[in-house]
Amino acid sequence: MARDVVDSEIVESRDALVAWLEAGCKPAGPFRVGTEHEKIPFYRSGHSPVPYAGERGIEALLEGMRAHLGWEPIENRGALIGLYDAHGEGAISLEPGGQFELSGAPLDDAHLTAEELDRHLAACRIVAEPLGVGFLTLGMSPKWSLAETPVMPKSRYEIMARYMPKVGTRGLDMMFRTATVQANLDFASERDMVRKMRVGLALQPAITALFANSPFTNGKLNGFVSARSEIWRHTDADRTGMLPFAFESAMGFERYVDYALDVPMYFVKRGDRYIDAAGASFRDLLAGRLKQAPGERATIADWANHLSSIFPEVRLKRFLEMRGADVGPPERIVALSALMVGLYYDPDALSAAEALTEGLSAEDRQKLRDDVPLLGLAAEVRGRSLRAIALDMLAIAHGGLKRRARMNGKGEDETIFLRRLEAIAESGREPARHWTELYEGAWGRSVEPAFDEAVF
Repeated sequence: MARDVVDSEIVESRDALVAWLEAGCKPAGPFRVGTEHEKIPFYRSGHSPVPYAGERGIEALLEGMRAHLGWEPIENRGALIGLYDAHGEGAISLEPGGQFELSGAPLDDAHLTAEELDRHLAACRIVAEPLGVGFLTLGMSPKWSLAETPVMPKSRYEIMARYMPKVGTRGLDMMFRTATVQANLDFASERDMVRKMRVGLALQPAITALFANSPFTNGKLNGFVSARSEIWRHTDADRTGMLPFAFESAMGFERYVDYALDVPMYFVKRGDRYIDAAGASFRDLLAGRLKQAPGERATIADWANHLSSIFPEVRLKRFLEMRGADVGPPERIVALSALMVGLYYDPDALSAAEALTEGLSAEDRQKLRDDVPLLGLAAEVRGRSLRAIALDMLAIAHGGLKRRARMNGKGEDETIFLRRLEAIAESGREPARHWTELYEGAWGRSVEPAFDEAVF
């Protein structure tokens, strides 16, 4: 998660919330892509989790990155919990269990995303190696129990951790033991946003399958290709899912605002203080009658932070976030952004993606969402495999990237970043299958080799 928004402008009405979202439209462009990824740190010696404190802890890792990059600190109650580039080139933040996240800058193409990722991982190596810390490329912690997983000193996570068991069975697993990659995309208008949200939601199961990379839990196989995706199904039904209302004729910024207003809050932030408002209504804060914060009025910061605490498969802020993928190695991190750029930023590709998904009903989309964590590319809908849909999706994106014709210094276009996904789809073997076969074979039914092989 990126750092909290701090805009203290008072929000006077629902219409102001709609206007704030609408201000994200970029009718004149340029359309850019931002990439965020989480990675789980561990000690190379002993394969234990990395606590926050200590000479070789997460705090020391952040301090090292701060010295190396020259980025500004983000603190909570005096604890260093993240960094940001004052020039807008990105941020580093901590997920609840110490997952180390880069929220990348909005960039013009996937080539620049690859360069940004290379710089970040090089910095991580320089700082982490002397500490004996490595980072996993898996979508879920393969070994440690929840009790063994460290807790980061972030007030908002304390509030979430208290609330999660009240609304689902796997919320704490989501918070502390999973890792994802997401791509953030622009839209030109309300209509463009709606088209892209619908395509993104309908195709998110195919993306989940291509990136499925979390087959281990508690030191053994968990039975899923994407346990991370399965965990989200049991986290909090009020704030997750496939948003069937997005396919209704009335969908637009107003409809999303009404949805978001009905999602229970987590907190209200005032200065460095987080007020626990878990389960309360943002409508009450908007009206100045939130009992947990008497007399407080909603601000733009409250709204932006509330939107960041909603977790559907595609999330609307002032841009769209694709949220269905397990993290993986660097080439797949960049591949997600290239895939979405190819689908969204070429008019013919977006129309073709709409045509690919228009025959799916809400029940069809939900069935794919429910089946994909277990079945991956073998999931089926209306007699067609998800693998076939993924192959069509990749072909459409490939064409979109070809027509964009954004070249690197070697004269290669962005289709180079789709090659790994195309190989996965053609083989029908999700990344998790590779690890499962090693576990059953060369690894001797142990996850310990993952700490040598499934690493950045």
